[in-house]
Amino acid sequence: MSCQSCSTKDGQPKGCKSNGTCGTDSCNKLTVFDWLSNMSLPSNEKPFDWVEVRFKNGRKEFYKNTENLSLSIGDVVATQAQSGHDIGMVTLSGELVRVQMKRKKVNPERKEDLQKVYRKASQKDIDIWSAARDREEPMKVKARQFAIDLKLKMKISDIEFQGDASKVTFYYTAEERVDFRELIKLFAKEFRTRIEMKQIGFRQEAARLGGIGSCGRELCCSTWLTDFRSVSTSAARYQQLSLNPQKLAGQCGKLKCCLNYELDSYLDALRSLPKPETKLYTEKGTAVCQKTDIFKGHLWYAYEGEWMNWHLITKEQANEIIALNRKKEKVANLEDYAATLIVEAKVEFENVVGQDSLTRFDQPKSKSKSKNNRNKPRPNTRAKKQTEGNADVATRPQRKPRPRPANKPNPNAKQNPNQKNSGPKQANPNTKKEDLGAENGTAKPRPKRNNKRRKPQAKTNNSNNNTEANTNNTTSNNDNKA
Repeated sequence: MSCQSCSTKDGQPKGCKSNGTCGTDSCNKLTVFDWLSNMSLPSNEKPFDWVEVRFKNGRKEFYKNTENLSLSIGDVVATQAQSGHDIGMVTLSGELVRVQMKRKKVNPERKEDLQKVYRKASQKDIDIWSAARDREEPMKVKARQFAIDLKLKMKISDIEFQGDASKVTFYYTAEERVDFRELIKLFAKEFRTRIEMKQIGFRQEAARLGGIGSCGRELCCSTWLTDFRSVSTSAARYQQLSLNPQKLAGQCGKLKCCLNYELDSYLDALRSLPKPETKLYTEKGTAVCQKTDIFKGHLWYAYEGEWMNWHLITKEQANEIIALNRKKEKVANLEDYAATLIVEAKVEFENVVGQDSLTRFDQPKSKSKSKNNRNKPRPNTRAKKQTEGNADVATRPQRKPRPRPANKPNPNAKQNPNQKNSGPKQANPNTKKEDLGAENGTAKPRPKRNNKRRKPQAKTNNSNNNTEANTNNTTSNNDNKA
């Protein structure tokens, strides 16, 4: 929630630019909505003359309006301090202040709690106050360096100037008691003002500084939470959370305050469930509780010695078995109870975007072979060795006959019965392939291949002469055979 003047333009605030101290008080931390502001009081009652004033980082005090000033939420006022005056902003007025004082146990009749509002802050008061706040950040850097030089086990978390710049308060955190007398002397010599040291806890430090929690929202202690209740590890045990300090601890280093938010509902649900250390005695064996679903009321039991087999039953069934065991009676087994409970399996990952069932990441792989698959050895598709007769021949796949040229006859084709030559002559095993082709008349003599490299043009004639000589030899052999 923010005021209308705090809207941004090009990423820069264009409104009041007061960095959390705007006049409408809607940008501040720990703000309260005055829901009684539009209601009129009875005629016989006077308005409550106390107001709530907020200072830096959520520090609030109650002051009495002794001068009967017309104050409303967002007014900058000068209030009473121990010495001098302080500048703050009115955050609450009217009857809600009475409720807040009663809640925080502040008695308006006690003189110790009586503090006054002097006046509305003038422009001079606001200029002094804003100039003092601008000095806080560089002073904090120097103060931390002084503490490091003195080797003090403390951390200076924040600095706050008084409204009239007459005093500065240093807030620090430390696990042990710290002797900072030398440190105060250095501060007084360096900053030339009155020094006050105030120790705060780690949770108060987180509330003053603020930040973003693991849930993604602003810290509860810096926005709306005012009382810090103690948080123990039993709250995490009741909620069945893992006792991991990194997940259970907040930015302050302590257990998260949100562990107490749902603790009451968990405790109410656990009252109807049997204790996890209670055992169930059956005729098959003794069953021990392994897991509990608090809000569904389901329990998982396993027999001793069979820890991998869990049986799911309800809390009513478990209480029924426990009641029988108290009467020294045993049930047959847990399987009969678990069979009556049917748990429907839910889909954990559903298509909520409205896309198709198959995305581009779930498309089936293409059938094209990759380069890596080409180098893999192919499986032997041929049949195994012949074991009985010609079984191997029958299992071999038949190949399609290759097309032959027209000038070469097919040896498997049937011959014409009117043809004189019934078939080719049986070849002599001692004859060469060229001789067989020339003798049968089915092939021409093939010249020998010259595997040598090509030679210059002058030497190609010799190779031609050699081929001619080879052809002459083949023809002479054919003539002799004829």
